[in-house]
Amino acid sequence: MRGQTGQGLRSPGRQQGTRRRAGSAAVAVAIGVMTLGALAPPVASASDSAASAAAAARPDAVQQSLNALVRDDGMPAALASVQDRNGRIRTYTAGVGDLTTGSKVPRDGQVRIGSNTKAFTAVVVLQLVAERRVDLDASVDTYLPGLVRGKGIDGRRITVRQLLQQTSGLPNYSNHLGDDVRYYTPRELLATALQHPADFAPGTSWKYSNTNYVLAGLIVQKVTGRPLAEEIDRRVVRRAGLRHTYFPAPGDASIREPHPHGYYRESADVPLRDITESDPSWGWAAGQMVSTGSDLNRFFSALLADRLLPSAQLAQMRSTVPAEATFGPGARYGLGLVSRPLPCGGLTWGHGGSFPGYETRGGATDDGRATNVAVTMQLTDEAGRRNLERAVDTALCQDNEG
Repeated sequence: MRGQTGQGLRSPGRQQGTRRRAGSAAVAVAIGVMTLGALAPPVASASDSAASAAAAARPDAVQQSLNALVRDDGMPAALASVQDRNGRIRTYTAGVGDLTTGSKVPRDGQVRIGSNTKAFTAVVVLQLVAERRVDLDASVDTYLPGLVRGKGIDGRRITVRQLLQQTSGLPNYSNHLGDDVRYYTPRELLATALQHPADFAPGTSWKYSNTNYVLAGLIVQKVTGRPLAEEIDRRVVRRAGLRHTYFPAPGDASIREPHPHGYYRESADVPLRDITESDPSWGWAAGQMVSTGSDLNRFFSALLADRLLPSAQLAQMRSTVPAEATFGPGARYGLGLVSRPLPCGGLTWGHGGSFPGYETRGGATDDGRATNVAVTMQLTDEAGRRNLERAVDTALCQDNEG
């Protein structure tokens, strides 16, 4: 999620939707770091031994793309988890996990996944739709009466579907947060947004806004009577078998399990600053979660395989509108889900995220492939984001060709 770019609670990839914090942390949902760590390779016959030895002497295309992210784009570290259509998983790393100690990048380490959180929030809302507790075409006021009012803003004219699809016209609160690093309540985030006029009339255009997902999270809480974090854990994390994914509790600025450190650079002539530990509450339903590459692959694969939603609600989630301005050529936005064309043909479905210290990109295909790549610095330029997306494409297309 990024301020209004693509990640960082700015938005994923080129996403827009979070906030920047000068000095304290630029807000975006980020991608990560990769290191080679394949599963046991297939047994080679004697006739294959020479070729196998030669192949083992050089890194594969995925490892090369991670090495380039560190070498050419200046990322402290990069990590990747790659799942082929047969379910085989390979993990990769490049760079250094902690610039102070020089420690290695932990394989499949946890990172802040930023706007990927939106996909989890959307799944919970759509489960409630399947249970007939939420109507996608009902107004926000149906569930949060009188809460959403402002200049050109009226919750009676904004639907739940428009929130999830980023067509509400609501201004992005993360573009207006200051540098104060502290705990924010969801209502504070919403109040920040409502101080600013609507970007357009509901349903007339598309623009990435983290405010949409704060409201989606508030609807979940109103309808279920339970905290959003508990609903995501109960309905998605545990159901999908995600063992390294969680929604940080209020005040929890740490990352629980082995993880690469995340860094921030104020400008090119200033040293990197370690911002691994920071309060993620400003992201809430739009970008607060922590996960690993393999868990994200498992989540998106389970989603596409109808294991988290009934087919009717998954079809709604995959009903898309153009979103190239934020996510790049050919990208389209569904209900918390992004489709992007692959250079080898077909589509990948995912989201992506940017958060101070981390950037993540990835996705899954309908034939069972999945990849997630992360780097340990929020990306602020298009070239870096394109290179990160190329690393994802390389992994998905290498398996397709294989």
